Amino acid sequence: MSDLSLLLKLPPGGWTSASLNDVCARVQDAASPSADGERLYLGLEHLASGFPALVGRGTESDIHSSKTSFRSGDVLFGKLRPYLRKSVLVGEDGICSTDILVFRATEKCIPEFICLLTHTDEFVGHAKATTSGVQHPRTSWSALREFKLHVPPVFEQRKIAGVLGVVQRAMEQQERLLALTAELKMALLHQLFTQGLRSEPQKQTDIGPVPESWEVVELGAVADVLNGYAFKSEDYVEAGILNFRVVNIREEGVVSVTKDFEFLPEKFAESHKQYLLSEGDILVVMVGATRGKMAYIPRTVLPALMNQNMWRIAPRSTDEMHRRYLYHFLTIAVSNFVREFSESARGFFKKSDFRAIKIPKPTFDEQREIANTIDTVEQIMRLHEARLRCLRALFHTLLHQLMTAQIRVHDLELDELLLKPAAEIPRQVVEEMA
Repeated sequence: MSDLSLLLKLPPGGWTSASLNDVCARVQDAASPSADGERLYLGLEHLASGFPALVGRGTESDIHSSKTSFRSGDVLFGKLRPYLRKSVLVGEDGICSTDILVFRATEKCIPEFICLLTHTDEFVGHAKATTSGVQHPRTSWSALREFKLHVPPVFEQRKIAGVLGVVQRAMEQQERLLALTAELKMALLHQLFTQGLRSEPQKQTDIGPVPESWEVVELGAVADVLNGYAFKSEDYVEAGILNFRVVNIREEGVVSVTKDFEFLPEKFAESHKQYLLSEGDILVVMVGATRGKMAYIPRTVLPALMNQNMWRIAPRSTDEMHRRYLYHFLTIAVSNFVREFSESARGFFKKSDFRAIKIPKPTFDEQREIANTIDTVEQIMRLHEARLRCLRALFHTLLHQLMTAQIRVHDLELDELLLKPAAEIPRQVVEEMA
């Protein structure tokens, strides 16, 4: 089998060779949007990347130029930057961007199979290989129509689509659970930082209501705010002390421990010791498009030196300010701080302004309890995220194996697989399906 086709060396009985042009037709019905129209409009921004799903929708009144109309049951494939894998089966009529190709299944294929086909590595590889344009690479129908594949009988196509549909619905459920948990966390943050855990009467402060026994202090009174260092490119070595940079801060405060790291000589631990990170340090990105992004430094990345473009927040006393409590509060405060200064005429940050951020300060024991409560919710979020990653891996593995006949639908026990703990799914995928 070629990397850029789904033609099999030994196709199963009943599987027939074809090109994309045999199993679907391109629809080119032009549509002019109405200024007060209510038809569904889908642009590339509404198509999920990597999975056959929508992440939003618009109406024709939102747009002005000529578009392409589609019908329920058509497949929409993004021809701009096809490596983004934007393709979805639509369930209603509407119009779409001209950067989207509309495929309509012939009698040889069901629409669900066409959609799954456009998400295979082989089809995406073919689409990428046939793009033109540097800034805005696009593929074309004339190139895609030549894509070769072996097509299973319609009854097996339905079974393949059904199996992968089960996995996709499980992914959607995990996404809903993750979104609900994120909403719970935000509500919990507001409640805990305004009411605490002791059911105390409240008092009004500069940052709003807080329990009567709490203090309100400036960040600079309880923590140092320190700069990083601009290491030179010639300082880097193949192995040594990690150089922690902006790119090592991932979403939701997670840091990368394996990717995008550069290293500095071991001797820098002494010559640049003021830039050494400690467990529980809080980093805040202060420049660029990601300014305000934060990270809590775990032991797993140490020893590490801190690069420029970030501030390090280090509580001065281990029994006055709980590090996780401070981190959780700053996820709210820094976001507000960045928004305030982004909207101001100045538009840049001064360390004196940052040190002046007001922090609610309960007793250390209550700080620890609040931090533990929020950490518990975050652990639930991480479990949902892990489960979602595993299901996505399962989807792509099954897609490849089923579309290449390496496994057949009657060989699968999907219910048992989906019930396995999240941590076990990747091993199941690798050992039983590879």
